[in-house]
Amino acid sequence: MAEHTQIVLRSNCIFDGTGAEPFSGYVVIRDERILQVVQGDLPSELAHGSTVYELGNRTICPGFADAHTFFTGWALNYLGVDLSPATDSSQIGQIALAYANSLPPEKPVWGHGWDPTIVTGGPQNLDRVFPDRPAVLFAAGAETFWINSAAIQRYGFDNSADCNEVFWQLMEEFLADHAFSKPLFQHYMQMLNRRGVTSVKEIGYDTFSTFPEVLEQLERDNAMTLRVHFMSQPVKEGANLDYARRMRQRFQGEFVRFSGFNRMTDGSISQMCGYLKQPYRCAPDTQCAQEIDWALIEREVLQADAEGFRFSLNAQGDAAVARVLDIYEKCCRDSRGKVCNRHAITEAEFSDPQDLERMGQLGVICEFYPQIQSIADRAGKVGMIEEKLGTERGAGYWNRRKMADSGVLLCCGTDLPLVIDDIPQSLYHSVTGKFPEGGEPFHPENTLTVSEVLQAWTSGGAYDMYREGDIGTLAPGNKADIAVLDANVFAMPIDEVRKAKVCLTLVNGAVVYDVWSTEG
Repeated sequence: MAEHTQIVLRSNCIFDGTGAEPFSGYVVIRDERILQVVQGDLPSELAHGSTVYELGNRTICPGFADAHTFFTGWALNYLGVDLSPATDSSQIGQIALAYANSLPPEKPVWGHGWDPTIVTGGPQNLDRVFPDRPAVLFAAGAETFWINSAAIQRYGFDNSADCNEVFWQLMEEFLADHAFSKPLFQHYMQMLNRRGVTSVKEIGYDTFSTFPEVLEQLERDNAMTLRVHFMSQPVKEGANLDYARRMRQRFQGEFVRFSGFNRMTDGSISQMCGYLKQPYRCAPDTQCAQEIDWALIEREVLQADAEGFRFSLNAQGDAAVARVLDIYEKCCRDSRGKVCNRHAITEAEFSDPQDLERMGQLGVICEFYPQIQSIADRAGKVGMIEEKLGTERGAGYWNRRKMADSGVLLCCGTDLPLVIDDIPQSLYHSVTGKFPEGGEPFHPENTLTVSEVLQAWTSGGAYDMYREGDIGTLAPGNKADIAVLDANVFAMPIDEVRKAKVCLTLVNGAVVYDVWSTEG
């Protein structure tokens, strides 16, 4: 990271992350910490000897915290050889074969970036090109892939795979290749810094392969530009408490910490895998089309809780949200009835208002996805909700307003690479309730304010990561993790807020991204 000097950020719009109204003033940074946050004009004597950023009407915020990211899923877009120049399946095979010939013969063949409109050939052609050598070739976006028979045997999944969890053996392998995973993670940090993200809660399957060693080395080398709080998501085995104990003891630094466990419960409502209190409107005999091992989930949560570890459980249907809260009610709680270990529900896409009140009373965090509307269109999404739930129940979809009013602590996640962090885009959708094409909002009574969304991205995320004592707000003594948006997002028309971009990011008092240097 860059050397520190005294930096002054001057703006007419400073949002300090507490939920207070933005104000005109300046922020003084010395070394890695915030020295002063002051309303009013900048004294000339303070400007002397400092690097001053005159930011006008740009919005100064605490750095943004993404509470749900998957580097491993994002990495699939960079795995192996670049196949984007190929214009047909034959060329894909030729590029992959030339790449294979450059590798040691025992190495598998990986690739990425082929045009997903190429649908002929595919896995059958891949078996002809590589009859004995494992090969997996991902399309651009990594939602489609070709895999040959040898790779199916090696990695345990085939072309029917529809979620990243099934790739765990492949991911273990490429994470353990530090010559690949380490520089790619540095690129990942830079990508997030350009979007104003300074902290993440990163999900790794099981024991995260040997990737914790990469994080440890980067922190030792003072090369981290992102605070990483990594979690274990059990996939091939149950929650590994021995691993959790070792990681908690080993990672207690400023940039890398262990943050507990993550697990799925139900699935997507669109596929009738969300667990509902009442049957699906389109399937009167179905409340959930998948099996959920609630006994296992409860056992793991209570065992982890007893040792001071927190859990994030992903729940999409109202019955799943309620069942998760039933489990959390059995966890250690303080004198106010709040959970002691900051357990969370990720998404809570469709919920019962009474359960949201219970969620607030229990102190359970909601890691919601403020950009989720960006990957849907109104007709398709509203049509799905109408088909699966009906109009009346559909009013409980994305009910962030009730969460906030019930005292639920909100923080933001992206499920990256599902979407890539874009804070102005998140404001557009979470404040207006509109889909990407605009038009009529979806249940605007369920939306949040600009201040509430930014607070979720900043102090809410810091609390979720147990870091509220040093990041998440602009306060003297806090670490200088700061993001600047190139417009006053409180004053501009909300329908235009997607035009705003991050122009400056600081981590630990050092500038890690500024648009002016990039443009230069």
